[in-house]
Amino acid sequence: MASSKEYLAFILDQLSDLDGVTYRAMMGEYILYYRGKIVGGLYDDRFLVKATPTALRLMPEAPRELPYEGAKEMLLVDSVDDRAFLNELLPLLWEELPAPAKRKPRDETSPAKP
Repeated sequence: MASSKEYLAFILDQLSDLDGVTYRAMMGEYILYYRGKIVGGLYDDRFLVKATPTALRLMPEAPRELPYEGAKEMLLVDSVDDRAFLNELLPLLWEELPAPAKRKPRDETSPAKP
């Protein structure tokens, strides 16, 4: 089951006090970014975030769930109705996550590798 556009709209509305929240649709689900870093995503209408030390401290009872087969465990955010909590959580996650890897520009003059 894919995440609904309605659930995406609800989560984005809950996070609307934060500048820099974006998303990318991917195979029926949504990857959530905050200020350019992936903080989590919407999977089967579940809001899952990366299990950083702060996320574990703020949500010690949060179930660990797999967003999809073969993925790393993430934390289920049960308190999606708590706008203040969500707006506190994302900036704290952002501080602990590494900067996105820089993509190496592709050399268009080189032949394709087999």
